[in-house]
Amino acid sequence: MAVRSGMPLTAAAPSRSFASDNAAGAHPAVIEAVVAANAGHALAYGEDAHTARCEAAFSELFDADVVTRLTFNGTGANVAALATLMASLRGPHHAVVCSSWAHINIDETAAPERILGTKLIDLPAEDAKVTPAQLRVVGADLGAVHHAQPGVLSMTQPTELGTLYTAPEIAALCDTAHELGMLVHLDGARIANATASLGGTREALRSFTVDAGVDAVSFGGTKNGLLGADAVVFLNREAAVGSEYVRKQVTQLPSKMRFLAAQFNAVLADDLWLCLGEHSNTMAQLLHDRVAVLPGVEVGPSPAVNSIYPALPPSIIKPLQAWSFFWDWDVTKHQVRWMTAWDTTIEDVEAFVAGVAELAGR
Repeated sequence: MAVRSGMPLTAAAPSRSFASDNAAGAHPAVIEAVVAANAGHALAYGEDAHTARCEAAFSELFDADVVTRLTFNGTGANVAALATLMASLRGPHHAVVCSSWAHINIDETAAPERILGTKLIDLPAEDAKVTPAQLRVVGADLGAVHHAQPGVLSMTQPTELGTLYTAPEIAALCDTAHELGMLVHLDGARIANATASLGGTREALRSFTVDAGVDAVSFGGTKNGLLGADAVVFLNREAAVGSEYVRKQVTQLPSKMRFLAAQFNAVLADDLWLCLGEHSNTMAQLLHDRVAVLPGVEVGPSPAVNSIYPALPPSIIKPLQAWSFFWDWDVTKHQVRWMTAWDTTIEDVEAFVAGVAELAGR
């Protein structure tokens, strides 16, 4: 139990923490789908009805004849996607261009660099977003034998700072990348949150992916109510050539693929995936609004998705974390990160705010 001035914190901790959407459990519909898929035998490695249904559902979602490769997790999806795109460029001399804040750059233990043997060219960006102008500067290295050749642009949507690329921004980046002979990957570990914020419809999803010219998307599920499944969706079928072999090489081919497919089938039906993303965004906005009035809390701008990054009085951070855990963000600024999830409730928000308020002196 946390302590303030030697006295116990009287507010009851929320049932769910604000540490990460990764801390949330799986949606009941997902659990039910996995249980249902467990009946009887089904051929392995995707030769089953569940996987066929899942692949058809992704084509319907993007309104295009896409190639879908299910994977175990987000890092695996990113590595499988980038490996396939790099292979289609026909040469190990290509590099991946990304923001310095990109998940592939700071949160995947250098997996793309170690597994793919490629260089990440990470570009500085205060808002974690790459610009076409930066891409053109990097493009000046094309044809120079002393430099790794920029081959793939990878964007994180939403970014690690909770910011969003708009559909026109992604379209402009895709146009620039393709003009330079590059392919485009979108890391959408929280793509449901991005879609909910940018319009909340399938048309909104398509506007910043297939319509914008993105070649491959890492489509997140684990952070959005799934038990554990992500997918690589190749919107450019030519760029998907060999992806079935690459997925196996990077250890992301599930033998019992029906269980991953069943999870996606549960949330793609009736756009549950989008409802879950919208709910977590709404809870983040509620949390932001509730703590904005508390003394000593610098809550920052309204969240675009399901994360906020407030600066707190230093004396309350550790007691608050001991009471209901969350992660530090920038310790030099006493900044932390609070994240909501698909299962965050209004009661969770109110309970957490009560604890912050008590420690802040109200």
